[in-house]
Amino acid sequence: MTTIRLTAATTKKPEWAMTHPVDFTLETGEHIAIVGRNAAGKSMLVDMITGRHPVFPGMVEYHFNDNSERLVSENIRYITFRDTYGGDNDRTYFLQQRWNQMEIDEETPTVGSKLEEAYQLAGSDTPERRQLQQHLYELFHITPLLDKHVILLSSGELRKFKLSSSLFGSPRVLIIDNPFIGLDAETRSQLADLLASLAAQQQLQLILVLSRTDEIPDFMTHVVPVAGMTVLPKLTRAEFLSSLSPTLPSSPATQPERLRQQPTDSQTQEVITFTDVTIRYGSRTILSHLNWQVNKGEHWVLSGQNGSGKSTLLSLVCADNPQAYACDIALFGHRRGSGESIWDIKRRIGYVSPEMHRSYHRDIPALLIVASGLKDSVGLYVRPTADEKQDCHHWMSVFGIDHLADRSFLHMSSGEQRLVLLARAFVKDPELLILDEPLHGLDNANRHLVKQVIDDFCQHPDKTLIFVSHYREERPACIDHELTLCRH
Repeated sequence: MTTIRLTAATTKKPEWAMTHPVDFTLETGEHIAIVGRNAAGKSMLVDMITGRHPVFPGMVEYHFNDNSERLVSENIRYITFRDTYGGDNDRTYFLQQRWNQMEIDEETPTVGSKLEEAYQLAGSDTPERRQLQQHLYELFHITPLLDKHVILLSSGELRKFKLSSSLFGSPRVLIIDNPFIGLDAETRSQLADLLASLAAQQQLQLILVLSRTDEIPDFMTHVVPVAGMTVLPKLTRAEFLSSLSPTLPSSPATQPERLRQQPTDSQTQEVITFTDVTIRYGSRTILSHLNWQVNKGEHWVLSGQNGSGKSTLLSLVCADNPQAYACDIALFGHRRGSGESIWDIKRRIGYVSPEMHRSYHRDIPALLIVASGLKDSVGLYVRPTADEKQDCHHWMSVFGIDHLADRSFLHMSSGEQRLVLLARAFVKDPELLILDEPLHGLDNANRHLVKQVIDDFCQHPDKTLIFVSHYREERPACIDHELTLCRH
């Protein structure tokens, strides 16, 4: 029995078209992983499946059995976890970022209140639906979280919150884009078990969209590869995994010659010094009595579970957290609050993070996004000089995206956007390079490429690195120090 079928399907609008007409089937009992490189067309395929990019009549069929009278949008739910490159509709992120400016009060939403709101929106209140609600709470271990404020949820808890609210309407198909992105190893394992439990319920079929082929869960029955805006034939999971062969690129030299002799401040060896630093928001302690020193030329990995304070620590280093002035923190040999400006600090730092990716909503050419790194701005308010443009082109070439220089940033895939922001971080030859989850959303080949670029860059004298990742295999070879944070 077929649940969804696309037959030689083409979209009504040319700008949504794949290279070839699309053939795709989801049979009853199947769970499919859609995989492919960055910009391969994975999201375009999902948009055709869900009807967001309509195809011509007769090219798509849906068979939802008892649910056939409901709308396609009610039978197919599509969840995108925006830990890396969130959108305006992901309000939870913005609430979390405002946490240091907010006070928890009676009006601050809790998990229970938001889930009840989602439950009411999904349909009429019946004993059968209440039974489903309780079943989901038990399956996702939601009950202990019901009184918790949404802005205090960890990334893993947010997954459970979003999954449960999406299932209140009893959809037949659940499509999840990069479900494991932004999660530590323990939480990834818990989520994989949770998804396996959902897959065991035959009335619900799962489609996962993945950039990493090593994250295809065991319960996936089939894989649909997408390459070059072409949907390839469906394979069993075993057939797909046996067909894999590594094709890893090599990177060119990573710095323009004229930047290699750029002088650095050699008077101080201390780049970062934290002395008994404690950060609290209300009654919640994020960092407790932290002592940490990073010296010039050291290459650190910052690790810890979701919610352990990594992002807070980096915000202190990058001069983005006002609590830094109340703490004993020195950057580049100068104590915070001793007269240096935010821009004096930022000009020495190259930075990329999930939060930065979220902040870029300007529809400007990629070259100007890279050039904004020279000015430490989100937008670009001063036109780059000819030499600066040359440096931007060089770094875009290093990351394999120079052909995208004139492409609008908002019309790129998320993986291409991440590479643009990486070029932005490197373009000014920074003394301190802070890379917070830099490989998120990248395919296997691009992850290898970025690691190689980082290692090449850190071979140069006096280059200091802070690298954050939840995957041990993503750490560059140059790492020589580690700081592990614990949740409080």
